Amino acid sequence: MSLIPATILTGFLGSGKTTLLKRVLSEAHGQKIAVIENEFGEENIDNDILVSDTKEQIIQMSNGCICCTIREDLREALQLLAAKKRQGLLDFDRVVIETTGLADPGPVAQTFFMDDEIAESYLLDSVLTLVDAKHAQAQLSERQQARRQVGFADQIFISKADLVSIEEVDALKHRLQHMNPRAPQKAVQFGEVPINEVFDLRGFNLNAKLDIDPDFLKEEEAHEHHAHEHHDHDHGGHCDHPSHQHGGGHHHDDDVKSFVFRSQRAFDPAKLEDFLGAVVNIYGPRMLRYKGVLHMKGTERKVIFQGVHQLMGSDLGPVWAEGETRASKMVFIGIDLPRDIFLQGMEQCLV
Repeated sequence: MSLIPATILTGFLGSGKTTLLKRVLSEAHGQKIAVIENEFGEENIDNDILVSDTKEQIIQMSNGCICCTIREDLREALQLLAAKKRQGLLDFDRVVIETTGLADPGPVAQTFFMDDEIAESYLLDSVLTLVDAKHAQAQLSERQQARRQVGFADQIFISKADLVSIEEVDALKHRLQHMNPRAPQKAVQFGEVPINEVFDLRGFNLNAKLDIDPDFLKEEEAHEHHAHEHHDHDHGGHCDHPSHQHGGGHHHDDDVKSFVFRSQRAFDPAKLEDFLGAVVNIYGPRMLRYKGVLHMKGTERKVIFQGVHQLMGSDLGPVWAEGETRASKMVFIGIDLPRDIFLQGMEQCLV
């Protein structure tokens, strides 16, 4: 059986997750989707769609979707769904996991790496974060959870952008870009996102992305350069965006930040493993996402690397093409990570 793609949907209360899910659960898009409601937040789908006093955990929707409300372990729910699919009792193509507004997507994402049984059945496709343009600036300033959700995202959807000025949306995009330059941002009508922009993004499965699109990294290089080296400046004087002009009163020095390591020298695999093992031991809980394409000594193939908190894994990617510049590029997104320690440490792992 091929792996079942899974999407984690996260975002603060009122950001439009429920609207998006209702659409997924009721619209005739021809895809059979299982939605897992992880814990009961303040905004459940069940008051509108589900009968809340039912003992049955799995409910079939009229358009072939399935809704599963979890009062227990996510792992168990995923295993139950996969088992029922294998036995031919349930038919679905993919899974969407909605986390509650205050949840940290980290442990949910880790479930897909930690558990062999889950890893044999599912492929984590991406983490989608919905951000509410009207309330985001306050939420990001006041709640670390909101900043963490941004740091985890593979794709950010900005909802309610029509309720604020273009300048406010721009300032928000700029702030989000500092926190997570890897996640494309898109302003969407409240919950009205085309299904093809929600699924098969392959944000986690870097391998697939590189196989499909060998220029994936080159485009990012160009984009980064164009975005005046977003990842490298720590809100310093060389950022001329209006939201950083003091006096504008918009200065945000968020604790969730990103930085990139680059080198054309090859890594020594043993040294890199030791170094990364040591930093995740110390900083793991503050390391939200880290991923990269690495040039390793001893292999002709690209090494695709990624991690969530303390869990990391690597995979052999495509062979370096003839004439292609072999170079490593690794991005770290986390909470108050000591950039110099990371960058110097990585430097010392080079051959």
